[in-house]
Amino acid sequence: MNPAAVLAVAVALASCSGAAPASPAPVELTVFAAASLRTALTQLAPMFEAAHPGVRLVFSFDASSTLRTQIEQGAPADAFASADEKNPRALVDAGLAAGPSAAFTANELAVIVAPGNRAGIATPADLARPGVRIVAAGDNVPITTYANQLIANLTRQPGYPPDYAAKVAANAVSREDNVRAILTKIELGEGDAGIVYAPDARSSGRVDTIPIPSGANVVATYAAVPIRASSHPAEAKAFVDFLGSPGAQAVLQSLGFVGSHR
Repeated sequence: MNPAAVLAVAVALASCSGAAPASPAPVELTVFAAASLRTALTQLAPMFEAAHPGVRLVFSFDASSTLRTQIEQGAPADAFASADEKNPRALVDAGLAAGPSAAFTANELAVIVAPGNRAGIATPADLARPGVRIVAAGDNVPITTYANQLIANLTRQPGYPPDYAAKVAANAVSREDNVRAILTKIELGEGDAGIVYAPDARSSGRVDTIPIPSGANVVATYAAVPIRASSHPAEAKAFVDFLGSPGAQAVLQSLGFVGSHR
């Protein structure tokens, strides 16, 4: 039998076998994300996976500063979604990102108090009162930067003393790793008050919020980047793009975030 005939027989046998072509190997996309995005990204994951068959999202949640450091040290991440613009920009500047930083949402801050509000906190001014136990975060965590901006804004409000910031800082009884840890401690009554992102406060059924004077609040902008070392660059870029899509924006806004800042 000549070679052409052998090939024809082989093709015919393969056709008769009915064997389906092998499916592509599933892609596991690792996303490092700010702790304050846990609820949002957990809801968004099925949407992204449905639009990208064969891709499964795996999240690592922590403070954005901690995650950025891990990426700088070689941790295997495909994309990074941060609670600020500073940390993604640092990866871009270091050549560790596969594209520019893309702002995709924002929110404001909230002053939360423990269940029952036993400390009797009525306004943010009370955070400076002696004996009030404030749960805060570490110096490098984005919520701390935003909270310090809020405190500075409040200092300029009528009725707030010039040493307001110093008194609030003196009342800090712990420094947590991320904003979700602040929320958890206040929920458990391990502190009297804390400053978190508004969606975090909204997600809890246990804490109450204290009104912030008009014009004093701070806008926290979130940004994301695909990571240059990703084994799945196309999917990583698709995830970052997805965060700015109408469907993702609708979910984010339903949870208390504000619109895309792209």
